[in-house]
Amino acid sequence: MPKLLFATPSPYSAKVRMAAAYAGIALEEVPTNTNDEPEQLLKNNPLGKIPVLLTDDGESIFDSRVITQYLNRVSKNALFPRNPAKRLEAEKLEALADGICDCLLAHVYERRFRPEEIVHQPWLDKQWAKVTRALDHLEASPPKLPKKITAGQIALRACLGYLDLRFPGKWERGHSRLRRWTKRFDEKFPELARHAPH
Repeated sequence: MPKLLFATPSPYSAKVRMAAAYAGIALEEVPTNTNDEPEQLLKNNPLGKIPVLLTDDGESIFDSRVITQYLNRVSKNALFPRNPAKRLEAEKLEALADGICDCLLAHVYERRFRPEEIVHQPWLDKQWAKVTRALDHLEASPPKLPKKITAGQIALRACLGYLDLRFPGKWERGHSRLRRWTKRFDEKFPELARHAPH
């Protein structure tokens, strides 16, 4: 069985766990603390980042978008449509959700690893402006939630879950449609919702 090195708060880990569950691919999940720089992690991803997928044939696959593409191939397109235009739409949504998470992680790490007196507020403000623009864009036209979803919708659910985890009370105002979207996602796909960041 493939192994996934992951952490429950990580939105990228959440996306991969949801994608695997949706594609019907069983994983052995290995909780991994990147701060500890465990040998298994560094041996399989020199960047020391999660998630990392270890296949049965000894391949290590890292970066969550590379993993979702791999899971899509082995599941015969369970995560991305075959139609080129629809596939591009799903890939763009995944990239946007991941990009929001990149900005959020920059926020978290700036506060977590820098002494308070050298936290650079203009940098944090710039990252938050990117998050707000992206959320406003999604709020204006939330993605549909058909019976068959894609890695794009899954990535967005993981992203919104990370916002709930790390930024509660800071993002919801003006984004009621996205909050309703999350609720509908969880009602339609409860088996995926349990993998949201926590």
